[in-house]
Amino acid sequence: MSTLVNDLKEKWEALKAENPHLRIRNAAAQLGVSEAELLVTNIGEGVTVLKPEFQNILSEVEQLGKVMALTRNDECVHERKGTYLNGDFSSPHAQLFVGEDIDLRIFLNSWKSAFAVVEGDKKSFQFFGKDGLALHKIYLTKDSNAAAFDTIAEKYKAEDQNQTFEFEAVAAKPEEKPDSEIDVEGFQKAWKELKDTHEFFMMTRKFGVSRTQALRLAPEGFAKKIENSKVVNVLEDASEKNLPIMVFVGNRGIIQIHTGNVKKTLWHQQWFNVMDPDFNLHLDVTKIAEAWIVKKPTEDGEVTAVEVFNKEGDFIVQFFGKRKPGIPELQEWKDLVAELEK
Repeated sequence: MSTLVNDLKEKWEALKAENPHLRIRNAAAQLGVSEAELLVTNIGEGVTVLKPEFQNILSEVEQLGKVMALTRNDECVHERKGTYLNGDFSSPHAQLFVGEDIDLRIFLNSWKSAFAVVEGDKKSFQFFGKDGLALHKIYLTKDSNAAAFDTIAEKYKAEDQNQTFEFEAVAAKPEEKPDSEIDVEGFQKAWKELKDTHEFFMMTRKFGVSRTQALRLAPEGFAKKIENSKVVNVLEDASEKNLPIMVFVGNRGIIQIHTGNVKKTLWHQQWFNVMDPDFNLHLDVTKIAEAWIVKKPTEDGEVTAVEVFNKEGDFIVQFFGKRKPGIPELQEWKDLVAELEK
């Protein structure tokens, strides 16, 4: 172990001694390093470096049975239990798992390193970006196949467990163009002519607008800014009305989706939480900078979302009513959103 890694390990141990419940992501932030940099200080002590064969590893995780999939950003944590089913790696742009429980859109070109991690009785596979940011984690549950975990970890174990890890900053987002340089008329026309919600991202690329700029420049009636506090109402009202919704949380490497009901909601300090048996959500409401109601035309009728952003204009979380292609949006969801607009 290099002197630098050893030094970092000692600092982390000291931090844990002061605060035994400190999570690794928070410890990394306090120490001014990435989460992966902290994790590699424990290689050989419960942490095993895996070959960066992400597609192959993911194609085998169905064998684990029921696990907990965890995807997060700095403001929101999305935890969903289920089995990884119907993996599809045929597209070079986005890879998929499409099951009733585990529903993922994966962008493997942002993935850099993988580890098998054993902490006491907790076992997980953890995946990181080139800057050491945690992109996705798969935790075993009491219903998982632990033997399959050991087999996969051994099969993909990297030959060199003492390799040096180089972490690099991710390129900064391009500056937002001034509104005066945008073809607003053409952009608004294209928005009104959308046929599918998935076309929206390509439309913003075509017209060179950022996501929040797109909402500012939306055609009349298609985007409305709401009070940040109303984001909590989405979850509380859906719980109260027993209304199935879709909850999207992601980072640059993955988007994780929950489709179904939310039942138990509660506050803990600045975090608003969903605490259901198979779905947990933790949202830091103090980090919400903007919240919008967004409407997009599709071949199945209008689709309405509540979209939540941080101060950098990055997505925190998105909410939709439960729907599938070919099925119109639920009227109950439209009614819930109409209440938020008042």
